[in-house]
Order: sequence, then C-alpha cells, then structure tokens
Amino acid sequence: MSKDPIPGKLFLKDKLGLTGMEVSLNQLPEGGSVPFYHTHRENEELYLFIGGQGQFQVDGQIVDVKEGTAIRVSPEGERTLRNNGTGDLYFIVIQVQAGSLRQWVQTDGVILDKPVTWQE
Repeated sequence: MSKDPIPGKLFLKDKLGLTGMEVSLNQLPEGGSVPFYHTHRENEELYLFIGGQGQFQVDGQIVDVKEGTAIRVSPEGERTLRNNGTGDLYFIVIQVQAGSLRQWVQTDGVILDKPVTWQE
C-alpha cells in the first residue's frame, strides 16, 4: 500500500524494499512548519539535519537545528518542527521499532577474506 504523496516528503520503505525501518527524505521550505504535534505507538525516530536551519520541539523543549544536528525521539515524545531560517530545511528521518536492535556493526558486520576489486 503506497502512502499519499506529501509535498516535500519522500518515503523510501516501499521504493527500496526496506524490511526493518522506514526512511524519509524531507524538504521544508523557508517559513514552513509541521502544523501538529505527533507521537508514535512503537517507533522511535532519528532526525538527521543535512541542510538549512530551523527549530525542533520535543516535549516542550526547543532545539535549534542545522546541518549536522541529529536528534533521537522516543515513541511517546511529542514532536514538531519548523523552518525559521532562510532557504529550505533538509532532513532525513529514520524510524524503527524501539528496542528492536539486537545486533549492530561490531556484532553483525562480517569482514570477508576477499580482495576488493573495481571494474574500470
């Protein structure tokens, strides 16, 4: 089932066949804002800001955001954001079920005994 298009938001789960997370690419125009608070039933979210400036609000606390800012929000965190900078605000949102990570790079990654080759 495909989500209705939301201006400035591209969901990648279906496009890439993701099976353990949802990722969205987001562009919020200058002066734009999310006009509601929201929470999640099960998923935590990671917001990665990659361009522009704005403010992120979670549970009444306001954080200035810019390129390089990363914010993790628990499922029950009441969140919203706005672009109060000049130009567009760009960010990536990754959501995954809270508490589901059982392995990570140092316990899941396997270095292969195989030389790296590149086709020219």
